[in-house]
Amino acid sequence: MSIYGAQTAEAAKFANEVSAYDALLVLSFGGPEAMDDVIPFLQNVAEGRNIPRERLEEVAAHYYDFGGISPINAQNRALIAALEAQLKAEGLDLPIYFGNRNWHPFVTDTIRQMREDGLQRVLVFVTAAFSSYSGCRQYREDVIRACETVGEGVPIFDKLRVFYNHPGFIEPMVEKTQQALAQFPAEARKDVHVVFTAHSIPMGMAHNSDYVVQLEEACRLVAEGIGTRNYNLVYQSRSGPAHIPWLEPDIGDYLTHIKAQQVEYVVIVPIGFISDHMEVLFDLDTEAKQLAAELGLRLVRAETVGTHPMFIEMIRELILERMTANPERHYLGTRGPNHDICPLNCCLKGETGRPSAPSA
Repeated sequence: MSIYGAQTAEAAKFANEVSAYDALLVLSFGGPEAMDDVIPFLQNVAEGRNIPRERLEEVAAHYYDFGGISPINAQNRALIAALEAQLKAEGLDLPIYFGNRNWHPFVTDTIRQMREDGLQRVLVFVTAAFSSYSGCRQYREDVIRACETVGEGVPIFDKLRVFYNHPGFIEPMVEKTQQALAQFPAEARKDVHVVFTAHSIPMGMAHNSDYVVQLEEACRLVAEGIGTRNYNLVYQSRSGPAHIPWLEPDIGDYLTHIKAQQVEYVVIVPIGFISDHMEVLFDLDTEAKQLAAELGLRLVRAETVGTHPMFIEMIRELILERMTANPERHYLGTRGPNHDICPLNCCLKGETGRPSAPSA
């Protein structure tokens, strides 16, 4: 098995043999860490997509409002530090490397360092809980492209499974949602409408993956955990042209809709994100909260899992799964654990129309 995926239709869904690994690669999107980084970062995101300079500058303004710094790299470093401590405490000697798609440390540079360090086989943890082209397959392609650039002698890479229904993801999200609900008066909590959000993607991409089905299952599990049926799944951070269909409803449109339905109290749960990065801070904490204030909605945003101890322990469990023969794979709900080994046709990009502009 490898980052390239299963080679035949008959290939196993899971890796059930004992495997030894030299390191773990934490692979993420990346973000600018200074004012001068913002435009070069957005140019990397938009490479080959013919995005007008004016659109890049429009999105750049979101970052400038935060000093040109996206929190995503710092959040990933905090996750790595917490995981290193957890692995050490459990006696698991596995060095952790960090690589990004769009900004330093670039995954190509990280893999070059891995080759220089003599690594032979590496696990990959992608910072996305759900299956889609941009959240799964594109990261596999990033690793393949980086390996081709670096050349001979690169390690073999095995990607950890997505974890949308793992107890180590769902149970912390239940806890975070309960904490958000606790900010409302006790007598009002039964009337709080829970709004789960995830990044919108083009419909063509959604149709070629289990993205929506997995999101719906994760929302159901969290809602069940807090004991409510008063919830809905909506989308945010759309960046494509208006004539190309993307997943809806949009969070802004939905808040307007529920206000017209006499809803007064809302908890937003960013189920589609594992940390409070820019698309949470700007699209939810800035734009959505401003709109809610204008509409007269009382809105509280739940935290993401971040470095919650159960989430860090989940990553350790996923690592041990791939190192153990016939492991127990933990999950909640009825869909079972997601595959270890991606089929060749898994999470295809789909028809997305004209190139879309980067979002915040």
